[in-house]
Amino acid sequence: MMARLREVSLRSALHAAFGTLRATLAAIRERWRAYEKIELRALALMTAWLSPEQRAQFAKYNRFDVIGSESGKRYRICYGTSTNVYEMDGNDRVVVGWCFRPAGSLVAGDVMLAQKIALETDERATLIVARPFPSTLPPRAHLPPVS
Repeated sequence: MMARLREVSLRSALHAAFGTLRATLAAIRERWRAYEKIELRALALMTAWLSPEQRAQFAKYNRFDVIGSESGKRYRICYGTSTNVYEMDGNDRVVVGWCFRPAGSLVAGDVMLAQKIALETDERATLIVARPFPSTLPPRAHLPPVS
């Protein structure tokens, strides 16, 4: 009799756990779909603000270059939300990385657009709040394009 009770309660516990797992996975899937929708909308907005040359760079390498408003320096903005901006020299080598982003929980397309606008309109103020980071690795240009 006790064995039968243990079997029934184990079966019902497993059934309940499986139901909870299924509901959790469904919720994760829905959140991911919502995130993808937001990211696609942000990338479309960012792409609309890019020059034809920048658009071609982003389509091919998942990154694009901008020219600083005061210094004329070239910065490479790679796909991402942090530690994704690199100051480049004339030989296409990284001089230093710059870490800055708008406040809040934003997707990559929104962050990259804000970084572009900041460097192209007020480079000096942007670099005052940015934190430099050394980078001996090349920028993340090897990533496949976003589809």
